[in-house]
Amino acid sequence: MRTDEFWQLIDRARAGGGGEAPAVAARATALLAEHDPAEIVGYARHQRRVLVASRTVDLWGAAYLINGGASDDGFEYFRGWLMTQGREVFARAVADPDSLAELPQIRSAALTGEEFESEDMLAVPWEAYRKATAADLPPDPDPAPGPAPELDFWDFDDEESARRQLPRLAALFVEPPEE
Repeated sequence: MRTDEFWQLIDRARAGGGGEAPAVAARATALLAEHDPAEIVGYARHQRRVLVASRTVDLWGAAYLINGGASDDGFEYFRGWLMTQGREVFARAVADPDSLAELPQIRSAALTGEEFESEDMLAVPWEAYRKATAADLPPDPDPAPGPAPELDFWDFDDEESARRQLPRLAALFVEPPEE
């Protein structure tokens, strides 16, 4: 599956459902299950590439600020949620994690404490393959692109570091706006 096809499927899953992560993941699973098993495997490979490419320290810091913390799994699930927002938002957030401060739901979360995670979105290829074939998704014989690089973390709990690395998000979450 090519990059455009991967994101087009997610866009189709987003259409007409209000963009709520559980609904997007369910629709993406149903749509992907209609594909040939080899295409489902291709989707899984592409999803892994997207996750590896998005494993950056500043995006992790953004997830940490927004969700009030982010373990390894929490960061994975945050990126699952970010996938449900579509290609443009995802790409912009990877290039500039501080751009997430522009999203209305993120701005609202500064007041409500809402957290953004979608483990279900990460499970899409496995669920779709099982639905299409009644079997488990086979292990990928092509483990490319390899393991994610080690990250040089800054202190996500340090307010000055947060302000320096992610000033717009820090303005929302280090010193949340008054209601």
